Amino acid sequence: MLVFVIPLKSPQVSRSWERVCQLFERTVRSACNQTSPNFHVIVVCHEKPNIEFTHPKITYLEVDFPLPKETNPVARGDTDKGRKILKGLIYAAQFSPSHTMAVDADDCVSQHLAEFVEQYPQNNGWYVSRGYKYQENTSYVYLTRKNFYRMCGTSNILRYDLNFLPENPEYNRGYGYYKYYILHARVRDVLTEKGMPLAPLPFAGAIYILGYGDNVYGNAKNFSFNFFNRRKLTKSIREEFCLSSIV
Repeated sequence: MLVFVIPLKSPQVSRSWERVCQLFERTVRSACNQTSPNFHVIVVCHEKPNIEFTHPKITYLEVDFPLPKETNPVARGDTDKGRKILKGLIYAAQFSPSHTMAVDADDCVSQHLAEFVEQYPQNNGWYVSRGYKYQENTSYVYLTRKNFYRMCGTSNILRYDLNFLPENPEYNRGYGYYKYYILHARVRDVLTEKGMPLAPLPFAGAIYILGYGDNVYGNAKNFSFNFFNRRKLTKSIREEFCLSSIV
């Protein structure tokens, strides 16, 4: 089974909680749109989002961690995200997952992930080499042919034991304690150094959403868009990733 872990920011630190909820609803619809029933979604949040979508495969795990503004001002968002991912991964054990995937609360994932993962339950895991970038409310996506995992946090599928979960997890630590769960671009290298390399996912695995105010890490101004990588946002892409338009 594949378990998705989605860390969601608090309404107290969101520029627009309504917008965060809209984007999250699209993300969780995408995660639940799998072609295989062998998946679960764990959402770790300070407060449950205000959305209409429900699904029996979703678990909301509410936490009372200190708000990011009350922690280290240098890495406050990262620390909150790391705490939530760790909490979700620990909780995932009750579903006996073969693999887990951290998903940013604004991105979309391919509907084929769970079906693919269940075919290889002993595999170390995969990194998303190919994926799409999407700027909100446009009619195109941009194909990233390699190294997608370096730019997007929705990019690593790990065999559960390779999360290296602490025996006695703590949630009052600083950035360094959680960095393995945050630094998505480093996970591949870390596991290669340990002799447990990840394989490239053999298809485009996610869509990285750009260009809205509450995205801490992604801003369309920080990315180049190569015309030759531009693809029409077709019905098949929308359906595979459950990518709906948000006004």
